Amino acid sequence: MTTSPLEVRNLNVRIRGVPVLDSVSCQIAPGEIFGLVGESGSGKTMTSLAVMGLLPPGSQAQGSVSLGGENLLGLNERNLCSVRGDRIGMIFQEPMTALNPVQTIGHQVAETLRIHGKANRKDALRIARERLDRVGLPEPEFPLDRYPHELSGGQRQRVCIALAIALRPQLLIADEPTTALDVSTQAQILELLHSLVDDEGMSLMLITHDLAVVAGLADRIAVMRDGRIVEMAETTTLFTQTRHAFTRQLLAASHHVPARAKKTARRRQPDVLLHVQDAIREYRLSRGGLFGQPPTRRAVNGVSFEVYTGESLGLVGESGCGKSTLVRAILGLEPLQGGEIRLRGRRVTPSPGVPPSLRRDMQVVFQDPFGSFNPRHKVKRLVSEPFYLSESRPTEAERRERVADALTSVGLKPDDMEKYIHEFSGGQRQRVAIARALVIRPGLIILDEAVSSLDVSIRAQILDLLAALQVRHDLSFLFISHDLTVIRAITDRVLVMKTGQIVEAGETDSVLDSPAHAYTRQLIEAAPAIPGEWRMESAHA
Repeated sequence: MTTSPLEVRNLNVRIRGVPVLDSVSCQIAPGEIFGLVGESGSGKTMTSLAVMGLLPPGSQAQGSVSLGGENLLGLNERNLCSVRGDRIGMIFQEPMTALNPVQTIGHQVAETLRIHGKANRKDALRIARERLDRVGLPEPEFPLDRYPHELSGGQRQRVCIALAIALRPQLLIADEPTTALDVSTQAQILELLHSLVDDEGMSLMLITHDLAVVAGLADRIAVMRDGRIVEMAETTTLFTQTRHAFTRQLLAASHHVPARAKKTARRRQPDVLLHVQDAIREYRLSRGGLFGQPPTRRAVNGVSFEVYTGESLGLVGESGCGKSTLVRAILGLEPLQGGEIRLRGRRVTPSPGVPPSLRRDMQVVFQDPFGSFNPRHKVKRLVSEPFYLSESRPTEAERRERVADALTSVGLKPDDMEKYIHEFSGGQRQRVAIARALVIRPGLIILDEAVSSLDVSIRAQILDLLAALQVRHDLSFLFISHDLTVIRAITDRVLVMKTGQIVEAGETDSVLDSPAHAYTRQLIEAAPAIPGEWRMESAHA
């Protein structure tokens, strides 16, 4: 191996005496893509923070983290500031959090150059323009004076990449850079990172919880668990000659299918629960002229489908295709300009308001469980919130009993109702979110990217839980996800949505195995996947 720009040797980190990294050692060669894979809490992000010199207060680090032969652990804060952004670039998971919402994208990219004294204002803006062009944000459409809120999620992530590569660093660290993106945008970002490594000659540490993301991109992969690297090998070797049981566990979880009989609800139960007929939702873009009509954008354009009792229906499509708008209309949160939506035969309309008895029959589980809860309230209050939709409010004793039953049904303890939401892990928080959706005993639960931010192992557990709950309570699911692996695992039928229209519909396995529409084929080809022969070989390793 050539001289490594990054070499980590026997890195041990303790935070207030608690060990979080244990003898971590790895090297990354020039131009190499190194995948660092593991579950939440395994030490992936902590390793990257140690490399960046950003360990939290109370940390003690031993060992060495060498960049170009210089041990970064021995540098003071002033010298570390000269390394960050210049020799090491960082791309974070959530671009909207990483970007300043009140500064233009051009200013933010140029700021990196000016802070490090690499250019004056004029040259910094010129280089910022070049870097934005390089990451696929050309000037005609993306001038320097645009703000982050004017961009899509994938476009914001490209701005973050431009920030990270502004000074052409030796090492680029990407921490879960595609977790919240749809499959097409994810594929574009991964391809961009690959091309940057090839063209700029930099090294890339790609941190992820999903082996499928790094399967076709990384040269080598290290698997972390409990602060240790349990297995490290070249990518092909890791998949075809898997040695550690935990790596095999991650591989199995990556393509886990819940133990459930997948049948179409039409065969099992012909009752229609939700009926959407020719739904149209338009938005006014701006005010029109004195005599002209204001221009509009049709976000949902003539959508029709049905959800049957006990069925799990998937809805897939890229960001901006109209999925979320359609869901808001189903929930009675936005009006339609055409068509109708009926739940159990009753029309859903936001004006003068959805009747409580109808709204009670629909519940939602969101992508970010922490963001959907009030952190000041205990779980017993959070889970019992849907009771406020009830026309006949249960007593305090009845509420506690129902909350205890809901928590038990999702694998938590009744005593957990006395805890606050920050006391739970990410997977446990999502279980609390599911308990809140269940407590009022609805007929339809809408799951909006409910497992996209979870580790593959936790994701498999939540999918098993949902499958069991569906059978137990005869629930119907409308499952929105950009992850086609999840859609295949949990749904009976799937709808493919593009620019406000359903372009393909059918039984899940049929649509994903033999897609009829070019757009569906495009989504399937863009989805990261572990090659089938690797899965079979690793399963017998």
